[in-house]
Formats: sequence, C-alpha cells, structure tokens
Amino acid sequence: MTYVVTIRGRSEREAIIAKGVVAASPADIYNFHEFRNRHYKLPVVQLPIDLPIYRMQNFRTFTDQTEYIGKEGLTAEFFSTGQEIESVQQVQHGMLAKLAVRGVGDSVAVFDVLKRDGQREPLLITASGVVVNGNRRLAAMREMYAEDAGAFANFSHIDFAVLPADATLADVIDVEAALQAKQETKLEYDWVGDAQLMKAMVLQHGGTGDVAKLLNRSDREIRNTIQALAEADIYLKEWVGSPGQYGPVRDEAEQLFKDIPKRLEGKEPNLQQASRVIAWTLFENRDRLTGRIYNYNAAFGKLATDVLDRVADELGVSTEASVPSGVSDLAVDFGEDEAVASYDTIIDQLRELDSKSETVDVLIEAVQNAIEVDKGRNSEKASLKAVGQAHAKLMAVDISRAAPDTHATMRKQLEGIEQLARLLIKKLDSYKKAE
Repeated sequence: MTYVVTIRGRSEREAIIAKGVVAASPADIYNFHEFRNRHYKLPVVQLPIDLPIYRMQNFRTFTDQTEYIGKEGLTAEFFSTGQEIESVQQVQHGMLAKLAVRGVGDSVAVFDVLKRDGQREPLLITASGVVVNGNRRLAAMREMYAEDAGAFANFSHIDFAVLPADATLADVIDVEAALQAKQETKLEYDWVGDAQLMKAMVLQHGGTGDVAKLLNRSDREIRNTIQALAEADIYLKEWVGSPGQYGPVRDEAEQLFKDIPKRLEGKEPNLQQASRVIAWTLFENRDRLTGRIYNYNAAFGKLATDVLDRVADELGVSTEASVPSGVSDLAVDFGEDEAVASYDTIIDQLRELDSKSETVDVLIEAVQNAIEVDKGRNSEKASLKAVGQAHAKLMAVDISRAAPDTHATMRKQLEGIEQLARLLIKKLDSYKKAE
C-alpha cells in the first residue's frame, strides 16, 4: 500500500464541491434512480483524487472494522467517530484496497477493471464529499495513481455524481441498500455486513415490509437474517467473549446461525441454551465432522435432549435440576409442578479449556451416535450396538472409587437402568414368541 490519506476540512470540501455543482453543464448529468425512490439528474463534478473521504458506516467493511477493533484493542466507536480523522481514514483505505484486489465469485477484481477500462461511471458522494458508492474504486484508483502517477494520470481527478445537499444519513443507507440489491453488487457483501444493513434499515423504516421491497428480498429472509445476526451476537458474547467482533463467524457460519432459531422453537430456556452450546461446539470443531455442519442440525434440534443425556452418562454427571444459589445467565427454569433438567454441568465442562478437549470428544461421539440411531443406519445392529456400549460402560464402573455424595443419585440411575433392562427383556421375549 503506497497511498497516504490526507483530509481537507469539511468546509473546504463543501465549497469546492458546491462550486463544481454550479459550474456543471447540462451534459454533466448522471441519471440516478436510487434516491428517495425517484429519478434524479445528479450533477457530475470532477474533483482531485485526494478530496473525498471514505464513508465509515460502510456495511461492506463492517466485519473488517470489527476485527481491527478487536485486534488493536480499540473502542467500539473507533470508526464511527473517526470519519474526519486521517489515521482512521488510512485504516479504512487499507481495508478497501484489499477488497478491491479480490474478485467475488466469477467477478473481476476492481483493480483489473480500472486498469483495463479506466473510470467508466462516476462515483457517488454527498455534498460534503463523503463517498456513498465507489469506496473500493476510489481506494484502487488512489493506489494506482500513487504507485505510478504517469501511467495513471487520468486518475489525478475523478468524476463524482453529487447527491442533493439535504441528503440525510437515512437517505444514504437507503441508497446503499438499493445499490446492494442489484445482482452485480449483492454478492460482494459478507453475510454479517448484509445483516447489519438489514438491521439498520428495519430500525429506520419501522418494519420489514418496506425493507424487503427495497432490497428485493422476501420478508421472511429479512427476519431470518436478522435473527441469525442475533444468534451470532449471543455466541460472540457468551461463548467467545468477544462481543461485536464478527471475524470468527464471517466464513462458514451463516447457515448455522440461520438454522439455530428454528431448532430452538418450543424448547425450555435451559434446553435452548444447551442446544446452542451443542451447535457452537460443533461449529468450532467442524473440521472434525464428516460432511457439512448442516447435516448435524438435528443434534441441536430434535435430538438435543438425547445428545445431552448421552454426554451426561458418559461424563458421569447428573442432569437433575437443583435450586441455584444465585441468579446466572444459565439459570435453571423451574415449572410449577416439577423441575426441568439442568445441563449447567455439561455446559461448564465444555466451557472450561482444561477439560474442553475430552468433553468435546464425548459430545461429538454422542452427536454421531444419536444421529446414527435416529436415521436408522445399520438399524438391524443399532440396538445391539447400543446395548453393548451400555454393558461395557457399566462393566467399567468401580463403585468403591465413587464419592459418597454420589451414591444416592447413582442408585437412582441404576434402578432406572434395571427397570429399562427388564422392559427391554420383555420386549425381546415377546418378539421371540411371535417368531
């Protein structure tokens, strides 16, 4: 990166742009249809390459911004309050220049297009010189001009279409949304930036209906995407401990966080949280799974209780609810008649780094076994395999080493196993008679 950002004062920028707008000829017009849902003939002005500034509320770079804030230990407002600060603009320039190098899907990188064709259409700015559309192109042109001013002399001044002076922040967000909805730009957002744009627009418009129309998406897709962002926020805050830093969930996480809300419907709060932990653990260990993580949705959906019970049995912990000594984020929810199960111990063990590896192994095995049984794979031998595993585990139990305070709970569990074993034996006998 060779370009060094310099900022001219806002009043100077406004004066230069206003002078250019007045001097613009009728031929210097850009037909624009994405401002306030009307056709505007925007004046086109030619400005020095160093005059405009990057817009910091840029949903395309939102995730990169949060990663940078976390890495450098900066305040959450570093970018939002730094739009008129050269050092912050310099950081934003670096992010945009990197994006300009990358092509998305089958698209050609911005650098390559500019080298081949030059500037083909004006960038879009506000009357104060803030770039609304074309931040990456501006970064690319600045880099190219700084690297070789002779070869790219045509970038010393750039064409800009200027929005009306009364354009508000809400107008600017709507413009970005309208442009993002176009097929050629839609794919260039990561899902977090896409969700943040939707969230901002829903707050701005008071609902999803108008936003769906503006973004050319379905109302359901808007709601699901915002729900996914909320689930990602919970994960980053409660599990990762890095709220608002979306780097870990930018790639390969969109579908998971869109699936989680559906799998939590109708569950008790404590089972919802435990189901989330299953999903989070699978996500963090997805390289150890066979196939896509999507194939394991049932593990934190309909099979969550089965998975948790298997983990509890393997770890030798109880899921019986007990009265908590204090209120916590994962507090047990007691009904009026009977207590629901508590998975706090399992969650705590998965959270602890020292025991995480072993506990994760147990969880993954429980997930795989539960899914295998549910799908009926090797159904003829699945029951025999399950009974064999239970027998082996019971054979390994050494009562003499058990802590005295576990005896009562252990006895209750063994009595339950005995009753279940008798029931299964009766079923076997009934099948034998029917043969």
